[in-house]
Amino acid sequence: MTVHKAVILAAGHGTRFLPATKAVPKEMLPLVDKPVIQYVVEEAVAAGLHHVTIVTAGPKRSVEDHFDRNPELEQLLESTGKGPELREIRRVTDLAEIAFVRQKERRGIAHAVLVAHHVVGEEPFALFFPDDIIVSDLPAIRQLMDVHERHGGSVIAVQRLPRQETVHYGVITPEPLEDRVYRVRGIVEKPSLEEAPSDLATVGRYVLAADIWPLLERTPPGANGEMQLTDTLAMLLEAGHPLFACEFEGERFDTGRPLGLLEASVALALRR
Repeated sequence: MTVHKAVILAAGHGTRFLPATKAVPKEMLPLVDKPVIQYVVEEAVAAGLHHVTIVTAGPKRSVEDHFDRNPELEQLLESTGKGPELREIRRVTDLAEIAFVRQKERRGIAHAVLVAHHVVGEEPFALFFPDDIIVSDLPAIRQLMDVHERHGGSVIAVQRLPRQETVHYGVITPEPLEDRVYRVRGIVEKPSLEEAPSDLATVGRYVLAADIWPLLERTPPGANGEMQLTDTLAMLLEAGHPLFACEFEGERFDTGRPLGLLEASVALALRR
């Protein structure tokens, strides 16, 4: 089934960037000359996804404002002859059809996805974590969509990482299927070095089939009281639904860390 819609999660606190994120959402931190979340929306659009739902929580009105019209600013730019700047902010406004939904309680990633259910409906959708910025010739999410169109089911993005880093990620038990594509036989969240089943770690791009919705509703809270998507995916496997992994081609930056944001800024600036 073809994927038409995208969900972007922008509901986190951004505590790693305090005090900068006390009043500014981490998704709005600048990456060269654009906020982080704009790169993710542009990836979705480049992959053909023009219906985007952004899940927010807390004081994140500036995320909505960024993708909305600002007539006063547009008039100022027009009257002062700043044509390129005017065209750019209008381009951002017209990128996609964007809806915003609120996660009223921060109850974990699986819950944040679930609150978008009424907007997405009963169809497959692409899921983005904006902390992960992926630079690639073919959009990373498009690579996952291609796997979904060939094999059906749900698809998660994975990346090979040094073993000592896998303790910070979800890690899959892979069964090779084709070049850079695996059938997932198991998944564990933040395993110890001894328990990690492979060096293939999950990163923030997913294509999720509609059969994920009832499982999201039944996902139990974890040790920290939050509903984790990794637990939902494990339930998906237990229920016999197909789950695949795509080892995407591209360079990934974790902008959820201060060093990762700096590395991404330097790399993207050098590409200009």
